[in-house]
Amino acid sequence: MITIIALGLFGFLLLVAQQLVYQRLWLKNLNVDIGFSADHIYEGETGELKEIIENRKRLPLAMLKVKFITHRHLVFGNARGSRTTDNYYRNDVFCIGGGERIIRTLKFQGSRRGYYTIKELSLVGSDLFFMSQMNKDLPAENKDPSHMEKGFSTEKISAPSINEEKLHREIYVYPKPYDSKELRRALIYLNGDMVAKRHLLEDPFEYRGIREYQPYDDMRSINWKATAKTGDFKVNQRHYTSLKTARIFFDIHYDTRIYSEAVAEMTLRITAALCAYFLKQGMQVSCFGNGVDTVTREPVAILPKGGGRHLDHIYKSLARVDLDQPGVSFPQRFEETVFEASGGALNCFVSSNQGEEFVDFLTGYQRTGSPFVWFFPVPRGKELPKLPPAVARHISVLYLDA
Repeated sequence: MITIIALGLFGFLLLVAQQLVYQRLWLKNLNVDIGFSADHIYEGETGELKEIIENRKRLPLAMLKVKFITHRHLVFGNARGSRTTDNYYRNDVFCIGGGERIIRTLKFQGSRRGYYTIKELSLVGSDLFFMSQMNKDLPAENKDPSHMEKGFSTEKISAPSINEEKLHREIYVYPKPYDSKELRRALIYLNGDMVAKRHLLEDPFEYRGIREYQPYDDMRSINWKATAKTGDFKVNQRHYTSLKTARIFFDIHYDTRIYSEAVAEMTLRITAALCAYFLKQGMQVSCFGNGVDTVTREPVAILPKGGGRHLDHIYKSLARVDLDQPGVSFPQRFEETVFEASGGALNCFVSSNQGEEFVDFLTGYQRTGSPFVWFFPVPRGKELPKLPPAVARHISVLYLDA
């Protein structure tokens, strides 16, 4: 009897001892890194989120829960251990031995344009016999707008790890650039009849390089030698003689009687397509709009610049436009910018706003004689608005279901 009591007491002491050991040491040399493999994807594309668990001590962890929260518009394929409300809540369970490293890759789809972060991360550990659980909440990173402009972070969420793979705490889902036969036709028109009057013509004597053929390119610009050598159509790039700047203005109007989120998203896709097109043409591009940036809390205002990095900057700004934020009046906010001396720049307005204030604003701008095009997104089959002839002749209608 005494032996049984002694064994029972010894077993109880062992349970208590291992419980105390785990409560004290479970976090020691435990490194957790979680983040996105890339800093951006486009709408509809698939991305990867990685969980990297490193237990750099001999003590095994019979159960380790890794919990995190991100946005519901990142749609993960494996729904086990998760739930979705306004956010996406993930709870993954690991069993990891001493000196072991586990990497788990979760695939997701960026179902909607936006800027998304890992909002919270917490760990739950247990002793060998699941008698007690230990919790550790890891703080979220500060949202510093100047830092967010870089688009990524290489800081670890927890203690330094031997992991050399760069993971990102935030991900941008870029708007998918709009494409349709109507838009291609409008761009060909810009490179042709109207823009020729403003000398937006390639200078045949100033050769700039070779690039891949795009649907809007003139067949006469194809470099047949480069095409034969590479097997893909290549075209000559030439400098422009006069008009080298494009200004893109987008208006997401917030009149509740006519506001449509789908049309607002399409407005941003058209803006992305126009910025990409003019930058590829070698022009400097600026972008202004009354959509509020979710980080800076200010309307989008991007000064003219050229190059691929500038396009990334524009895409990031468009991704961060928060449609839930109250908008500002486009004419009131950007009247001075629009009417200032543009140096002969081509101006593009993207909006489905047919309100009197906006139409009067464009009518006044039309009287200045500056070249502009009004890209008007509209659901297919919807009746087009009746507008003053002076403005209506500048409209290029683009349909929502493209």
